[in-house]
Amino acid sequence: MSAIPVPRSQPDRPLRWWLLSVAALIALMVLVGGATRLTESGLSIVEWKPVTGTLPPLTEAQWSEAFEAYKRIPQYRELNAGMNLSEFKEIFWWEWSHRLLGRFIGAAYLLPFLFFLWRGGLSGELKRRLWLLFGLGGLQGAVGWWMVASGLADRVEVSQYRLATHLVLALLIFAGIVWTVRRLTRRPAIVASARLKVTSAVLVLVTFVQLYLGALVAGLRAGRVYNTWPDIDGAFIPSAERLWFETPWWKNMFDNVLTVQFEHRMTAYALFALAAYHAFDAVRARARAGDAASGALWLFAAVTVQAVLGILTLLNEVPILLALAHQAVAIVVLTLAVVQAERLASRKPAEAFGRAVPVGQPG
Repeated sequence: MSAIPVPRSQPDRPLRWWLLSVAALIALMVLVGGATRLTESGLSIVEWKPVTGTLPPLTEAQWSEAFEAYKRIPQYRELNAGMNLSEFKEIFWWEWSHRLLGRFIGAAYLLPFLFFLWRGGLSGELKRRLWLLFGLGGLQGAVGWWMVASGLADRVEVSQYRLATHLVLALLIFAGIVWTVRRLTRRPAIVASARLKVTSAVLVLVTFVQLYLGALVAGLRAGRVYNTWPDIDGAFIPSAERLWFETPWWKNMFDNVLTVQFEHRMTAYALFALAAYHAFDAVRARARAGDAASGALWLFAAVTVQAVLGILTLLNEVPILLALAHQAVAIVVLTLAVVQAERLASRKPAEAFGRAVPVGQPG
C-alpha cells in the first residue's frame, strides 16, 4: 500500500488520536470477549436487540424474564441447571458489557468520522479505507450475533468456527486501523532486502493463523486437556491414529481437540522460529534497515513472552488471569507485526518524502 495523501488543511493529531483510540477500544473489546468466553457468559442474552438491548433489565420482573429466556436454551439445562438469579446476573453482566462496548465502539468510530468528512480534507483513498473499516465493523456486529445464535438451539456453547471468525474479523479491523495510522505518517523509506520484507509480511500472516487456531482452542475448551509440555498425549508428535480419526480427514483440523491443540503448538513454534530468523536478519542489516532492526527485536521479544504465557496457561489448565494475559500479549504481537510489515513495505519516493502531504504537515 502507498502512503495516504492527506491535504494540509486537515489537522493531523486529532485524526491519529481518533483512530488510535478506536484501536485501543477494539483491543479492550477482544479482552472482554475473552473474559466472556472464559466465564461461560456469552449465551446469557438470547436475543439480539441492537437498540433496545442497550439497557439492561431494570426491574425484578425484567430480570426474571431474561432469566427465564436463558433457562430455555441447552446450556442452562445441561451445564447450569439449578443456577439462581444472582448467579445468572454475574454472567449476564459480562455479556451485556461486551455488547455495550461493541455499540460504543461503533459510535466512537462513526461520529468522529462523520465530523472529519464534514470538515473536509480527507483524500479519496483515506475515505475509502475508513468506510471499508466501518463496513467491516458493521459486519462484525452481525457475525457476533451469528456466533451467539449457534449456541441457542442444539449446542451448549457457540460454534468454534464462528467464534474464530468473530475474533479474527475484530483483529483484522484492529490491524487495518494500525496500518492506516502508520500510513498517515511521513517517514523516509527504509532500504531493506526483499527477504526482510517478505518475512515481515509472512509474520503477519502466521500471526493471524495462530490467532484463528487459538480461537478454535478456546471454542473447543482444548486448553483444559493435554496439560503437559513439550509432550502432548504422551509424545511430542501424537500418533496419526489419534490426530486423524475423524472423517473426512480435514474435520480433525477444526473439530478434533487433540489436533487443534497440536496445530496451535506447532504454529507457535513456527512463529517463534520465523520471528527469531527475521530479527537476526534485520540486525545483520542494521546499517541499511534502520528502525527495522529494533522493530524486529521487539517483535521477537513479544513472541517469546507470548510463548511462555501460552505454556504457563496450558500447564495451569487455563486460569482466567493467565488466559487473559496470553490474549493481551497476542494483541501486542499482532500490533508489532503489523507495524514492522508496514515499516518495511514499499513506498513511492515522492510520498515517502512528503510530496503527498500528511495531515497538519507543511508542504
